[in-house]
Amino acid sequence: MDVKREKAPKILVADDDALVCSTVQKILETFGYRVVTTNGGRELLDTINSSFDVILVDINMPGMNGFETIEKLNGRELGIPILLLTGSGSMDDAVRAINLGVHDFLSKPIEDLDIFNVRIKRAVEKRNFVLQEHRYKKDLEEDIRIKALQLEEQNKLLRAYSDSLENATVQLMSSLQRAMEEKDRYTAGHTMRVTNYAVMLGTVLGLDTHDLVVLRRASQFHDIGKLVIDLSCIQKNGPLSPEERELINEHPGVGANIIKPLGFMEREQFIIRHHHERIDGDGYPDGLVGNQLDELTKIITVADSYDAMTSSRNYRRNMNIDEAVEELITCTGSQFDGEIVQAFTENVHRFSADQFLMAQSYQAEFKHKLMN
Repeated sequence: MDVKREKAPKILVADDDALVCSTVQKILETFGYRVVTTNGGRELLDTINSSFDVILVDINMPGMNGFETIEKLNGRELGIPILLLTGSGSMDDAVRAINLGVHDFLSKPIEDLDIFNVRIKRAVEKRNFVLQEHRYKKDLEEDIRIKALQLEEQNKLLRAYSDSLENATVQLMSSLQRAMEEKDRYTAGHTMRVTNYAVMLGTVLGLDTHDLVVLRRASQFHDIGKLVIDLSCIQKNGPLSPEERELINEHPGVGANIIKPLGFMEREQFIIRHHHERIDGDGYPDGLVGNQLDELTKIITVADSYDAMTSSRNYRRNMNIDEAVEELITCTGSQFDGEIVQAFTENVHRFSADQFLMAQSYQAEFKHKLMN
C-alpha cells in the first residue's frame, strides 16, 4: 500500500461528460491527488462523505444541475470547498454561486495546468483549515467537559468539607449550650424542648426542609448568649432586679454576635437576636413589630414562651398545659402571632406527648453513654 498516496487529498468530480471526468481525473492524479468521479449530481450525493477534501461540480448537468447539487450539499454541512466547472459562465451564474458559498470557478477546457493546480491547492488548504478548526473546537469542548467534571468533583469535596465544618461547629456549640444549661436544674433540657416544639410546629405549618434546618439551628442556639451572663443572676431565688433584668435582656444580642462570624447562619443570627421581640413592638432588643418579624422567629417565640411557662423555676411553680395555652391565647396579637398560636394550641397535646417520648429517649441515650 502506498502510504503517501493514502494521505493525499481526496477529490470528488461530478460531470455528465465522461471525457471531461477522465481528463480532469488524469490531471489531478498527475498532481498527486486521489480522485473519484461521478456521472452527475445524484451520483455525487450518493458518493459524498466527510473523507473528501474538495468537490468539483459541473454547472450544466441533466436531471440535477450543479446549483441544485450544491444546495443539497449545503444542507449536509460537510464543510468541503466546492469548485464549479463551467464552459460558459454568466454573471447571473457567478452571483448565484457566490450566494451558495461556492469556493471558486474553474473554466473548461483546462488550459493552464499550473493555475488549475494552485486553485485546487487553495481549496485543499481551506479544507485543512476547516478540519483543523473542527478538531480544535472538539478538543476545546472535550477540555471544557473534563474541566467541568473536575470542577464539579472539587465542588463536591468543598461542599462535603463545608458541611463537615458546619456540623462540627454546630455540635461544638450545642455541647457548650448543653453544658451551660446543665449547671442549672431549672433550665436543663430547655433548649432541647424548645427545638423539638419549634420543629414540630414548623412541620405542622408546612415549612420546607431548608426552613426547618434554619429553624432547628436557631432554636438550638437561641439562648447561647447566656454563656457570657453571670449564672448567679439566672439562678437567683426570686424576681430579678431591674439591673439583673437588663443584664439578662442582653443575651439575644450577645447570642447574635456569637453567631455572626458563621456565614452559613445568617438567617439564624436574625432569629436569635429577635426571639424575645413582640408583635406589638414592646419586646427587646430592637422593639420590632409584627411584619418586621419573620415566620421562623414567631415560631420560636411561641415555643420558647410555652416551655418557659410549663417548666419549673426556683421562684415560681410551672403552669400546666391548659394554663399555658390560655396564656398564649390571651397574649395573641400583643406578644404572639395569632396563626402561630392557633397551630400550636391545636396540636399542643400531641406535641407534649411526643416531647415526653423524645425526652425519655434522650435520657436513655445519656445514661448509656455514662455507663460506657
